[in-house]
Amino acid sequence: MPVLDIEDFAAAIPDYLPIVGLDPGEKTIGVAVSDVTLTVASPLALIRKSKFTEDAETLFKLMGSRKAAGIVIGLPMNMDGTEGVRCQSNRAFGRNLLRLQPHVPITFWDERLSTAAVTRVLIEEHDINRKRRAEVVDKMAAGWILQGALERMRGIREAAGKV
Repeated sequence: MPVLDIEDFAAAIPDYLPIVGLDPGEKTIGVAVSDVTLTVASPLALIRKSKFTEDAETLFKLMGSRKAAGIVIGLPMNMDGTEGVRCQSNRAFGRNLLRLQPHVPITFWDERLSTAAVTRVLIEEHDINRKRRAEVVDKMAAGWILQGALERMRGIREAAGKV
């Protein structure tokens, strides 16, 4: 299955199965999971990067334990809407996941400012120190990314009369 746009991705996800959201970084991959109604995203885990196949195996085990049916990968677009090196890296990450699990639907979601927004919430609303923020920001950013995609998917399903 190729990487899908968000409309085709929404159609490809079976009813009552969750999806995961990923925030791939240089050292970690933040992972979030939705509920089965595709309404709410929750931070799930932080995968410390080592070798790609090991990271992918950890991800697929997490997905299997939750019966997750698809993957939303954050795409860190530049503020002017162009794609930089990080976008290319995340797209390659998605393609490599497809080589290992070719039937898992994958889409990308614009994640501009997700880490900054999450960091601001952690500082202003929860007064979390820098060390603790470093431990949670990536998985919370994955939740932010996934929540944005879920809201778009809900709009697509409502327009199609499926909700």
